[in-house]
Amino acid sequence: MRPDERHRVAITGIGMVTPLGIGTENTWKQLISGVSGVREISSFDASFNRVRIAAEIPDFDPSQWLDYKDARRFDRVGHLAVAAAELALSDQGIEGIDREEIATIVGCALGGAGTATENIGARLAGKNASPLFIPMTMANFAASAVAFRYKFGGPSYAPLSACSSSADAVGQGYRMIRDGYASACLVGGAEAALIPVVLSGFTSMRALSKRNDDPAGAARPFAADRDGFVLGEGAAMLLLEPLASARARGVHVYAEVCGYGQVVDTHHVTAPREDGACAARSMTRAMREAGIAPADVDYINAHGTGTMLSDPAETRAVHLAFGEHAPNVPISSTKSMTGHMLGATGAVEAAVCALAIDRGQIPPTINYSVPDPECDLDYVPNVARTQRVDVALSNSIAFGGHNVTLAFRHADNDDED
Repeated sequence: MRPDERHRVAITGIGMVTPLGIGTENTWKQLISGVSGVREISSFDASFNRVRIAAEIPDFDPSQWLDYKDARRFDRVGHLAVAAAELALSDQGIEGIDREEIATIVGCALGGAGTATENIGARLAGKNASPLFIPMTMANFAASAVAFRYKFGGPSYAPLSACSSSADAVGQGYRMIRDGYASACLVGGAEAALIPVVLSGFTSMRALSKRNDDPAGAARPFAADRDGFVLGEGAAMLLLEPLASARARGVHVYAEVCGYGQVVDTHHVTAPREDGACAARSMTRAMREAGIAPADVDYINAHGTGTMLSDPAETRAVHLAFGEHAPNVPISSTKSMTGHMLGATGAVEAAVCALAIDRGQIPPTINYSVPDPECDLDYVPNVARTQRVDVALSNSIAFGGHNVTLAFRHADNDDED
């Protein structure tokens, strides 16, 4: 391929490991059923913390995905990344694609946070750090682990943009395929930061829901009685390739990636601009690159964390970007079920958009019973909606002022690449 060629970019493999289940079908079934993955924390003793709930991945066994040696050498973030990669690559395979031309882009916000805290604790106790401490905690470890495992010879790196890291991974992989710099790209994100110090940090920021007595009802994006987000963990990977390649291989195309908007909000390091102007610019840029108008959009997967500032700001952003069409577009926050998986969330929600297009179903925003006058749009409350989805957007809004929007559309098999 020549770099001056432009290609339509198809999603042909999806792998998901989330608090709702291991595997794409398991996660999707729970999303459409409106099931919460939030529960009391069981992986460590959280009784000392004001927040004692989270969206953990139940029954995850790294030995199902890695041999004993690698399972010991990898932080949990690597375990999750490899599992999601294996699921994505086994979805429809990569037969006919040169492994030397496959890129690997995996976003992660906090890297090997669990390994870091263990080794810092050991050193403070007078013990030596593990010789694997440095590689296991690097933010690019998940990307490298996946590339090494599958012998992919294309570019491999990790975008670092906090909670929009894996959305950036999808967007950058899309442009790499579009512009002819790789034959395929495995993109996604992984996060395994559900550990005491991270939970404590977010609790001290007053960012988390404190509904310890009602875990399933804790995440309430856009509702008037929301009180913060729920910390989660997870991973998702998507295989991207030129649409012409997918058709030549005879594999199913879930959707196309067709736009990528990315802007920075220099207003505050953790709080979004209240008027939503930057998030609106991100959506507008993605739509412009995709060649679509606001009236073309059938679904928005919102960032929708459930915090007091972010949800109204994102609502205003949709009003700014969509104008009179804003009330007509269905919006949902799947974080109401998965929790907020930090650097992995963008990839999970990109997969959700692709599946909504492929299946003609929109997941709900659960726990929505008390409307907020400042959040006045159609949030698909509590029950999934069946309708054709030709175009979808996914928003990611992150600490550091990062705003990312991805655009997806249905692949019409009668069109030419």
